[in-house]
Amino acid sequence: MSLYIDSASRLHHDQEKNLVVTCPHCQAVAHITLSAVPRFEDLQLYRPKQVGLVYLCDACHAPIFLRFTARVYGAQRIELSPQFAEVERAREKFSFTYVPEDVELLFREALICFSQGAYNAFASMCRRSAHAMFADLGEAGKLRLFDELNAVRDLVDIAPELFTKMKSVLFGAELDARSPLPLLDGYEAGVMLEVVKDLVYEAYVRKGKLQQALMVRRFFLDETGTHHIAPFVSAS
Repeated sequence: MSLYIDSASRLHHDQEKNLVVTCPHCQAVAHITLSAVPRFEDLQLYRPKQVGLVYLCDACHAPIFLRFTARVYGAQRIELSPQFAEVERAREKFSFTYVPEDVELLFREALICFSQGAYNAFASMCRRSAHAMFADLGEAGKLRLFDELNAVRDLVDIAPELFTKMKSVLFGAELDARSPLPLLDGYEAGVMLEVVKDLVYEAYVRKGKLQQALMVRRFFLDETGTHHIAPFVSAS
């Protein structure tokens, strides 16, 4: 993949039309269009290790800032790495209806840490969120979530090393120096994010939605007075 800035301060990117990100402003998954490129002369003078480019979201036209690593400073062109870092990242979403306030508070902070790229702070907040869930659900609930974690591992084939890290983060001794948090990279944190979302959903949201649906059904039955129960065996 070719990506470089020429001596006229023009960006050449053969995959430019395929750039898609989640906009941090409108939350849409959208293509982005180049808006501004640093001056070639300034880059040659200061030779920064990273180069910032400004794009516009095609959905809401808000500015999106991407940071690229400079590979080579040549006389006529500056080669950039095709991989980029998003200066602003869209916040992770989760529906907290039915989730207890103390669990919600901690998990919201975990989502903020993840969105800011603070992956090990994210792991720490995931541990605190998990222990708040255990305190609310009791020992039986904790064992049920542990079984759910094992079920998720089998369902999506999580690598053994990563599964061990997640188990240590979520079920390790609470704030125990003898059970330090393992370090996570961006990919590992992303997998853990989806797993913890699933655990919180299973622990609270799924049950709450089902209870709400049954309550609505019961309300309409009471209003209409139709409590007909279908027989198990048809009359002969």
